[in-house]
Amino acid sequence: MKILAPSILSADFTNLSQQIRLVEMGGADWIHCDVMDGHFVPNITFGPFIVEAVNRITNLPIDVHLMIEKPELYIKDFIDAGADYITVHFEEVIHLNRVINQIRELGANAGVVINPSTPVSSVRDIVEYIDLLLIMTVNPGFGGQKFIHNSLRRIHEALELREKSNSRFLIEVDGGINNKIIKSVSDAGADVFVAGASIFKAENISAATAELKNIISSK
Repeated sequence: MKILAPSILSADFTNLSQQIRLVEMGGADWIHCDVMDGHFVPNITFGPFIVEAVNRITNLPIDVHLMIEKPELYIKDFIDAGADYITVHFEEVIHLNRVINQIRELGANAGVVINPSTPVSSVRDIVEYIDLLLIMTVNPGFGGQKFIHNSLRRIHEALELREKSNSRFLIEVDGGINNKIIKSVSDAGADVFVAGASIFKAENISAATAELKNIISSK
């Protein structure tokens, strides 16, 4: 099954509850939360308190992407707040196996994120232990960026890595996903699609959500 995960990074936080209800009406599968600390990436977003608020609003799984320094110090806080999936950056975490085990032992699904310049092969020795591999299809830090087209090759490489390692991780993509590119990304082998501006900046949020969901659901 293909999974659509609207990113609240682009949502109207003055009306977050309604915005989440609208993507639910459109058929969203997960809610994606982009957490930035102003150090690992040049932007600051929110912390566990917003994840906790999202958890009160929706019954959908909450997918938390930690773009922060020393994520291991905050993982328990985000899981306690309601995170079902937590992904950490390969580029930031030194003891990756330890952090993946920490996430899983605390009861959440664990994933690794790689930036556009990080080779897919870098995560070869961790993939058998993860639930998600998140491939950034823009440089992290800001919403509304354009999709980097060599990401399609990287998705193919992740698919091959999954098959060769006999792993079961989902391939997630984040950045520049809209109705013009999402079919190509799906055909390349992605399983989970994070979309922010193309949903929450649309005139009709539910319709935009439904359109993307229909594209990835069609054979």
